[in-house]
Amino acid sequence: MILLHGLFGGLSNWTEVVRNFEDRFDVHVPELPLYEKHKGDTVEYLVDFLAAVVNSNQLEKVTLVGNSLGGHIAIRYTHRHPEKVSKLILTGSSGLYENTQVGSYLKRGDAIYIRERVAATFYDPMMATDALVAEVMRVTTDAYKCLCTIKAAKSTQRNQVLDSLPQIQIPVLLIWGTDDHITPPAVAYQFRDNLSQAKLIMLTACGHAPMMERPAEFNGALAEFLNLQAI
Repeated sequence: MILLHGLFGGLSNWTEVVRNFEDRFDVHVPELPLYEKHKGDTVEYLVDFLAAVVNSNQLEKVTLVGNSLGGHIAIRYTHRHPEKVSKLILTGSSGLYENTQVGSYLKRGDAIYIRERVAATFYDPMMATDALVAEVMRVTTDAYKCLCTIKAAKSTQRNQVLDSLPQIQIPVLLIWGTDDHITPPAVAYQFRDNLSQAKLIMLTACGHAPMMERPAEFNGALAEFLNLQAI
């Protein structure tokens, strides 16, 4: 199982998923190299990075789980390497439409504003912990990381996956928050309607990161999809 975080996300986003599945899966949580220097399109660079992770670890029949940008990367990888992926799980994935406010994130580096923007990611604003705000602040106060983030955001907007979706012929689980304002519910329905084997689960009172905000329901849905008994 490979877990892929989003643009402003990190490895800690998957803590509850790792805890729930690490005894039953070989779980990999790679940190996406968003701030490494590279030429060309960021999405394509990250897809190549994922391919290297799979190949270097000699993984087969992978279960890919991606949130936001991580979902986008998972889609592109699955489309190109269908023989490597057994199941795909997307939550708040980009690739169709994303209401991004990256520009406003980066223009204003004060902690109060950043906390408001982080809180808007969730249904419950209390999810915007000091630790999460500090993670985003480390990006917004670093000029180089800001440029990389803008480049990545523009790449996700250009790199649309709609035409590729019907060609993905493996089971796909979509777990979405009803209160996701970044990739709204209409995006989830568009994914479902253009994938041949997709199941959609909507979680109420939940924003853009269901695995963080509703971990029990997220893990339960994932376990059922993988034909496992929930813990």
